[in-house]
Amino acid sequence: MAADAIETVTVPAEADGGRLDRVLAAQLADLSRSRLKALILAGQVSVDGRTVRDPAAQVNSGNMIAVALPPPEPAKPEGEAIPLAIVYEDDALIVIDKPSGLVVHPAAGHASGTLVNALIAHCGDSLSGIGGVKRPGIVHRLDKDTTGLMVVAKTDRAHRRLSAQFADKREGPLERGYLALVWGAPERPHGAIDAPLERHPHAREKRAVREGGRDALTHWQTVERYAGTDGKPVAALLACELETGRTHQVRVHLAHIGHPIMGDETYATGFKTKAARLNQTAREALAALHRQALHAEHLAFEHPETGETLDFRSPLPPDLARLRAALGSTAP
Repeated sequence: MAADAIETVTVPAEADGGRLDRVLAAQLADLSRSRLKALILAGQVSVDGRTVRDPAAQVNSGNMIAVALPPPEPAKPEGEAIPLAIVYEDDALIVIDKPSGLVVHPAAGHASGTLVNALIAHCGDSLSGIGGVKRPGIVHRLDKDTTGLMVVAKTDRAHRRLSAQFADKREGPLERGYLALVWGAPERPHGAIDAPLERHPHAREKRAVREGGRDALTHWQTVERYAGTDGKPVAALLACELETGRTHQVRVHLAHIGHPIMGDETYATGFKTKAARLNQTAREALAALHRQALHAEHLAFEHPETGETLDFRSPLPPDLARLRAALGSTAP
């Protein structure tokens, strides 16, 4: 077994009288404060040779602090050889183009075969340890049947900095863009949906617009409008930009304004009646979809180490491209 690595810190004059955990967090940027607190409580930190287990212990200018860093523990869950569409990768992060059907994280009913299992196997020893465990740092998620771009951290520091960008009070040039094929065509060319979301009161797996919920804001713009067999608008392609990242946000918000996503059996009600207005090819493409027609097409963020803006685009996957083409003529 590998020996513990030792990090040493001399308390600077400006930190005289400060808390042990705060001083260490300021001096050891690669480690999160929660990780440092866990190490202190585990007896892995000493001040001038004396073990200190109190994160709030006062330290003084000139104190020598030693932090023993155990090797990252093996990942749980275990890695699995699952193919990944890798768009970009370096020592700090990996960007993937997630396929439909791939669950992001193990949970009840999905103990294996997830994106996390795939990343553990792919990244191997390049995972430096998120919170002391060799695992990828998930900073945002896509639903199982939503395709498109995701960034995942490989180090504690990258995880912390990317998480800050994806928080509501975002930092850096974060952009999250989706393409959605929806029922009906909005009369306006663009708009914003500012509606709070929380768990559905009667169905725990769903979300709903409710007063007192968490703030959620989605901007949308019409890209294309499609006519039905009666010549009237029956569907549209919308480009959506997220200001917040709530569970099912795009799906619930678009349903809220009367334009639910095609193929979304959770939030799109009455779709069978609408489908009767599609041409035969479009009906067949929709029947073969077996998922919501939603794709995370655009992702831009600030690299957590270099500060460079990384900007990625993903074309519509084949199933959505077929449905788009099958919808045919553009409506007025």
